[in-house]
Amino acid sequence: MDEMKIAIVAFFTEHTPDPATIGAKLESLGFDAVVVGDHPALPLELRAAAMDQKLESRATWKEGQPPDYYAHMPDPFVCLMAVASATRRLKLATGVCLVTEREPIATAKAIATLDLYSNGRVIFGVGTGGVPQESAMMGIPFNKRWEIARERIRAMKEIWTKDVFSFEGEYLTIPPARCYPKPVQKPHPPIHIDAGYKKTIERALRDTVELGDGWGPAGLDPEEMARGTERLKQLCREAGRDFDQIEISAFLPKEYSEPRRTLDEYRAAGVDRLIFTLWPPILNQRSIEELARKYLN
Repeated sequence: MDEMKIAIVAFFTEHTPDPATIGAKLESLGFDAVVVGDHPALPLELRAAAMDQKLESRATWKEGQPPDYYAHMPDPFVCLMAVASATRRLKLATGVCLVTEREPIATAKAIATLDLYSNGRVIFGVGTGGVPQESAMMGIPFNKRWEIARERIRAMKEIWTKDVFSFEGEYLTIPPARCYPKPVQKPHPPIHIDAGYKKTIERALRDTVELGDGWGPAGLDPEEMARGTERLKQLCREAGRDFDQIEISAFLPKEYSEPRRTLDEYRAAGVDRLIFTLWPPILNQRSIEELARKYLN
């Protein structure tokens, strides 16, 4: 396996350093990617549907409730364009884009535009969120969110790869149309299914094999990641897909006291990229330098 890639979820708000400054710092220290999240709006009354105590503790949620700064997240594509303007190599990833909360044609155009002007550096990490009230606010039945997401992903692939595209599904119909620019990466930017925790791993793995180019679950320790990777290999064999072409990332990884152990155990589990999160209170150059000393030096 190649050297482990290290990326950062930069949790930007209007009170953190700006994306261009953070992006330039990450690139200068050798990080692989900057990752940004996506919550267009949060209802006042909400509760996450499926987070256990371990994942909540790593994600700074308490009893199903996010910190206030989740309501302050800027638009991911505008953020990443600012990073693109200040960097040349750093990959630009969503982690995740809530595809069920965004109109697919406009989303496809935003991603293609970012990929064009960054010279092919986009990773499109997708998810649907775990907050029923948020889905409802956006007009999405929570129990249908992944069915709707799959359709929108398929539609975006049509938009990116065809001069004249159309789509007919259960939840989405698009008549013949044209949409430019097209992405630099062919056939399209890599799509990562950034989902899968406990009971949802099987669904996420099957979606990865069917629709994705990468898998990126959150909060799994090396042993759990190894089991997921082995299952992914099996599903790839059954579907005739090349497992080696699928990139595996681990969000919110378990950190051991020795950074080398963290790297070695996740590498042995089949992970290609570790993605650490810098929440708004610690999104600064000092924290970035500390992570670089631990995992890049």
